[in-house]
Amino acid sequence: MADSFSKKENFKKKQQKQKEKAARREERKSDNNKGKALDEMFMYVDEFGQLTSTPPDQREKIEIDLDDIQLGAAPIEVDDTEITGIITFLSDKGYGFITENGSKENIFFHINNSEEELKKGHKVTYEKEKSPKGFSAVNIKIVK
Repeated sequence: MADSFSKKENFKKKQQKQKEKAARREERKSDNNKGKALDEMFMYVDEFGQLTSTPPDQREKIEIDLDDIQLGAAPIEVDDTEITGIITFLSDKGYGFITENGSKENIFFHINNSEEELKKGHKVTYEKEKSPKGFSAVNIKIVK
């Protein structure tokens, strides 16, 4: 009896899969790393963070200035000019907050940073200083 069309198609598909499998097997045999030396399998990282096969001792050296290296977050630039604001809070313990006129930002201060007696509601000028917990006001003077 003659084979049906679907049987012939299934047989052709099976033959094609066997050929593809044999081709993949031959490709794996030719591309394997088992016969290579250890030096041929190494990869190196260059000064830009890219992988390369060139060892570092054979590359051209680039001089890096240690002053250009920055660790941590970028420094915040602070104006050294005096800033004006109003004392919005003053505690009995000697600390308080000044609200800036321009940005409406609250800046911490302590009465030790002023030579004058400060009270709530005073208009003041001051300079910003970076402290461990943010900015603080120093050289506080009352505006008259």
